[in-house]
Amino acid sequence: MMRKLKVILEMIKFEHTVFALPFAFLGAILGSFVENGAWPTLWQWIWITVAMVGARSAAMSLNRVIDAVIDKRNPRTKDRAIPAGLLSYTEVTIFIVVSFAMLFIAAFQLNMLAVYLLPLAVFFLVLYSYTKRFTWACHFILGMTIALAPLGGWVGATGTISPVAILLFLVVMFWTAGFDIIYATQDADYDRKNGLHSVPARFGIKKALMIARGSHVISIVALVLLSLTSPLGWIFFLGAMICAGIMIYEHSLVSHNDLSKVNVAFFTMNGIISMLMLAFTIGDFML
Repeated sequence: MMRKLKVILEMIKFEHTVFALPFAFLGAILGSFVENGAWPTLWQWIWITVAMVGARSAAMSLNRVIDAVIDKRNPRTKDRAIPAGLLSYTEVTIFIVVSFAMLFIAAFQLNMLAVYLLPLAVFFLVLYSYTKRFTWACHFILGMTIALAPLGGWVGATGTISPVAILLFLVVMFWTAGFDIIYATQDADYDRKNGLHSVPARFGIKKALMIARGSHVISIVALVLLSLTSPLGWIFFLGAMICAGIMIYEHSLVSHNDLSKVNVAFFTMNGIISMLMLAFTIGDFML
């Protein structure tokens, strides 16, 4: 059982929860200060963490099940657990059910608004895996799905939604869409040949990278507006500018004729951004 669990965690890249979990905590902290003038409670921290781990695990596992046939035909993904026969559909389905159960239990422990919004969250968690079959805007739908993390953290800690929460949602949505477009450049030819949809497949790699840059510009603008319209001060603004600089550096690593550093741009840089934003938010409210 432990060996199977290890394979599942590797399949869903559990360590990449670092992309979304810091933003959920950021949403919880910011929302709690905006609405209550205080830090989230210990129980809120715990249940928001449980909800996030459950939501991301369910979403990634669903994606692997839904895309198993596609992954098997793609040379880059044919060695993933399901196509390679390391896991059965039944085993992954059980893990999905357990992950959704974690999300549902956590929502009920937080507040009723979190419960009421569960169907919307589940809809996006399931929808994303199908979008590459019918729209090149799949990256932006993924962005909306990941951006539910800070919005969920805010709702979990406060039981409310405000314009500041929507700004935070937009920051994460366009940040995610931008780096997902960069990542998708690796599969542009495969997607085009197999009738799958993505920005690189639809517009070409050069234009796709331009769209990714535009998405990150929108994210940076929303980040600046967030720092100006919330209780956050100069420390957060400094962090925002550092993260903006990292986004710009991220784009310097890739070009339409050199994609050799896509993984560095995707994994390393974006993990740094999410952790920095959380650290500067905590530092701002502490000092």
